[in-house]
Amino acid sequence: MESVWDYPRPPRLELSRARVSIVHAGQSIVSSDRCWRVLETSHPPVYYVPREDVAAGVLQPARGRSFCEFKGDATYWDLSVGGARIPEAAWSYEDPSPAYAEMTGAVAFYPSKVDECRVGDEVVRAQEGDFYGGWITSDITGPFKGGPGTRGW
Repeated sequence: MESVWDYPRPPRLELSRARVSIVHAGQSIVSSDRCWRVLETSHPPVYYVPREDVAAGVLQPARGRSFCEFKGDATYWDLSVGGARIPEAAWSYEDPSPAYAEMTGAVAFYPSKVDECRVGDEVVRAQEGDFYGGWITSDITGPFKGGPGTRGW
């Protein structure tokens, strides 16, 4: 078991060889075994997929922007699949701070905005709330930041 309270601050970036897959509207969006996993105190892991492992043509630039004190400025992406557009379903760091340079351009998806995310054979549960986008699996324990009343932790 991994407790999110054992994760560091600032977040740790690590390469993951676990098979990560994402499906939406019956279409495979991602299948990769070379993702970056970001581990930060109180948050479930976030998986960043190399852009070349995302299905061609499904990401469209979105208006959203945010700033992480550690990683820098985030760029947001809409997901366009099966004739539908899912606003701000993903984000990336196009020019991250030097400590996170290895994940430049890799894309993270909100599990709550797609039909299914998996790590290996396990279906991921979405982190509660609409900001953090963590991936909860059976080997991750909380409590997790993100739900009502937890923003000020």
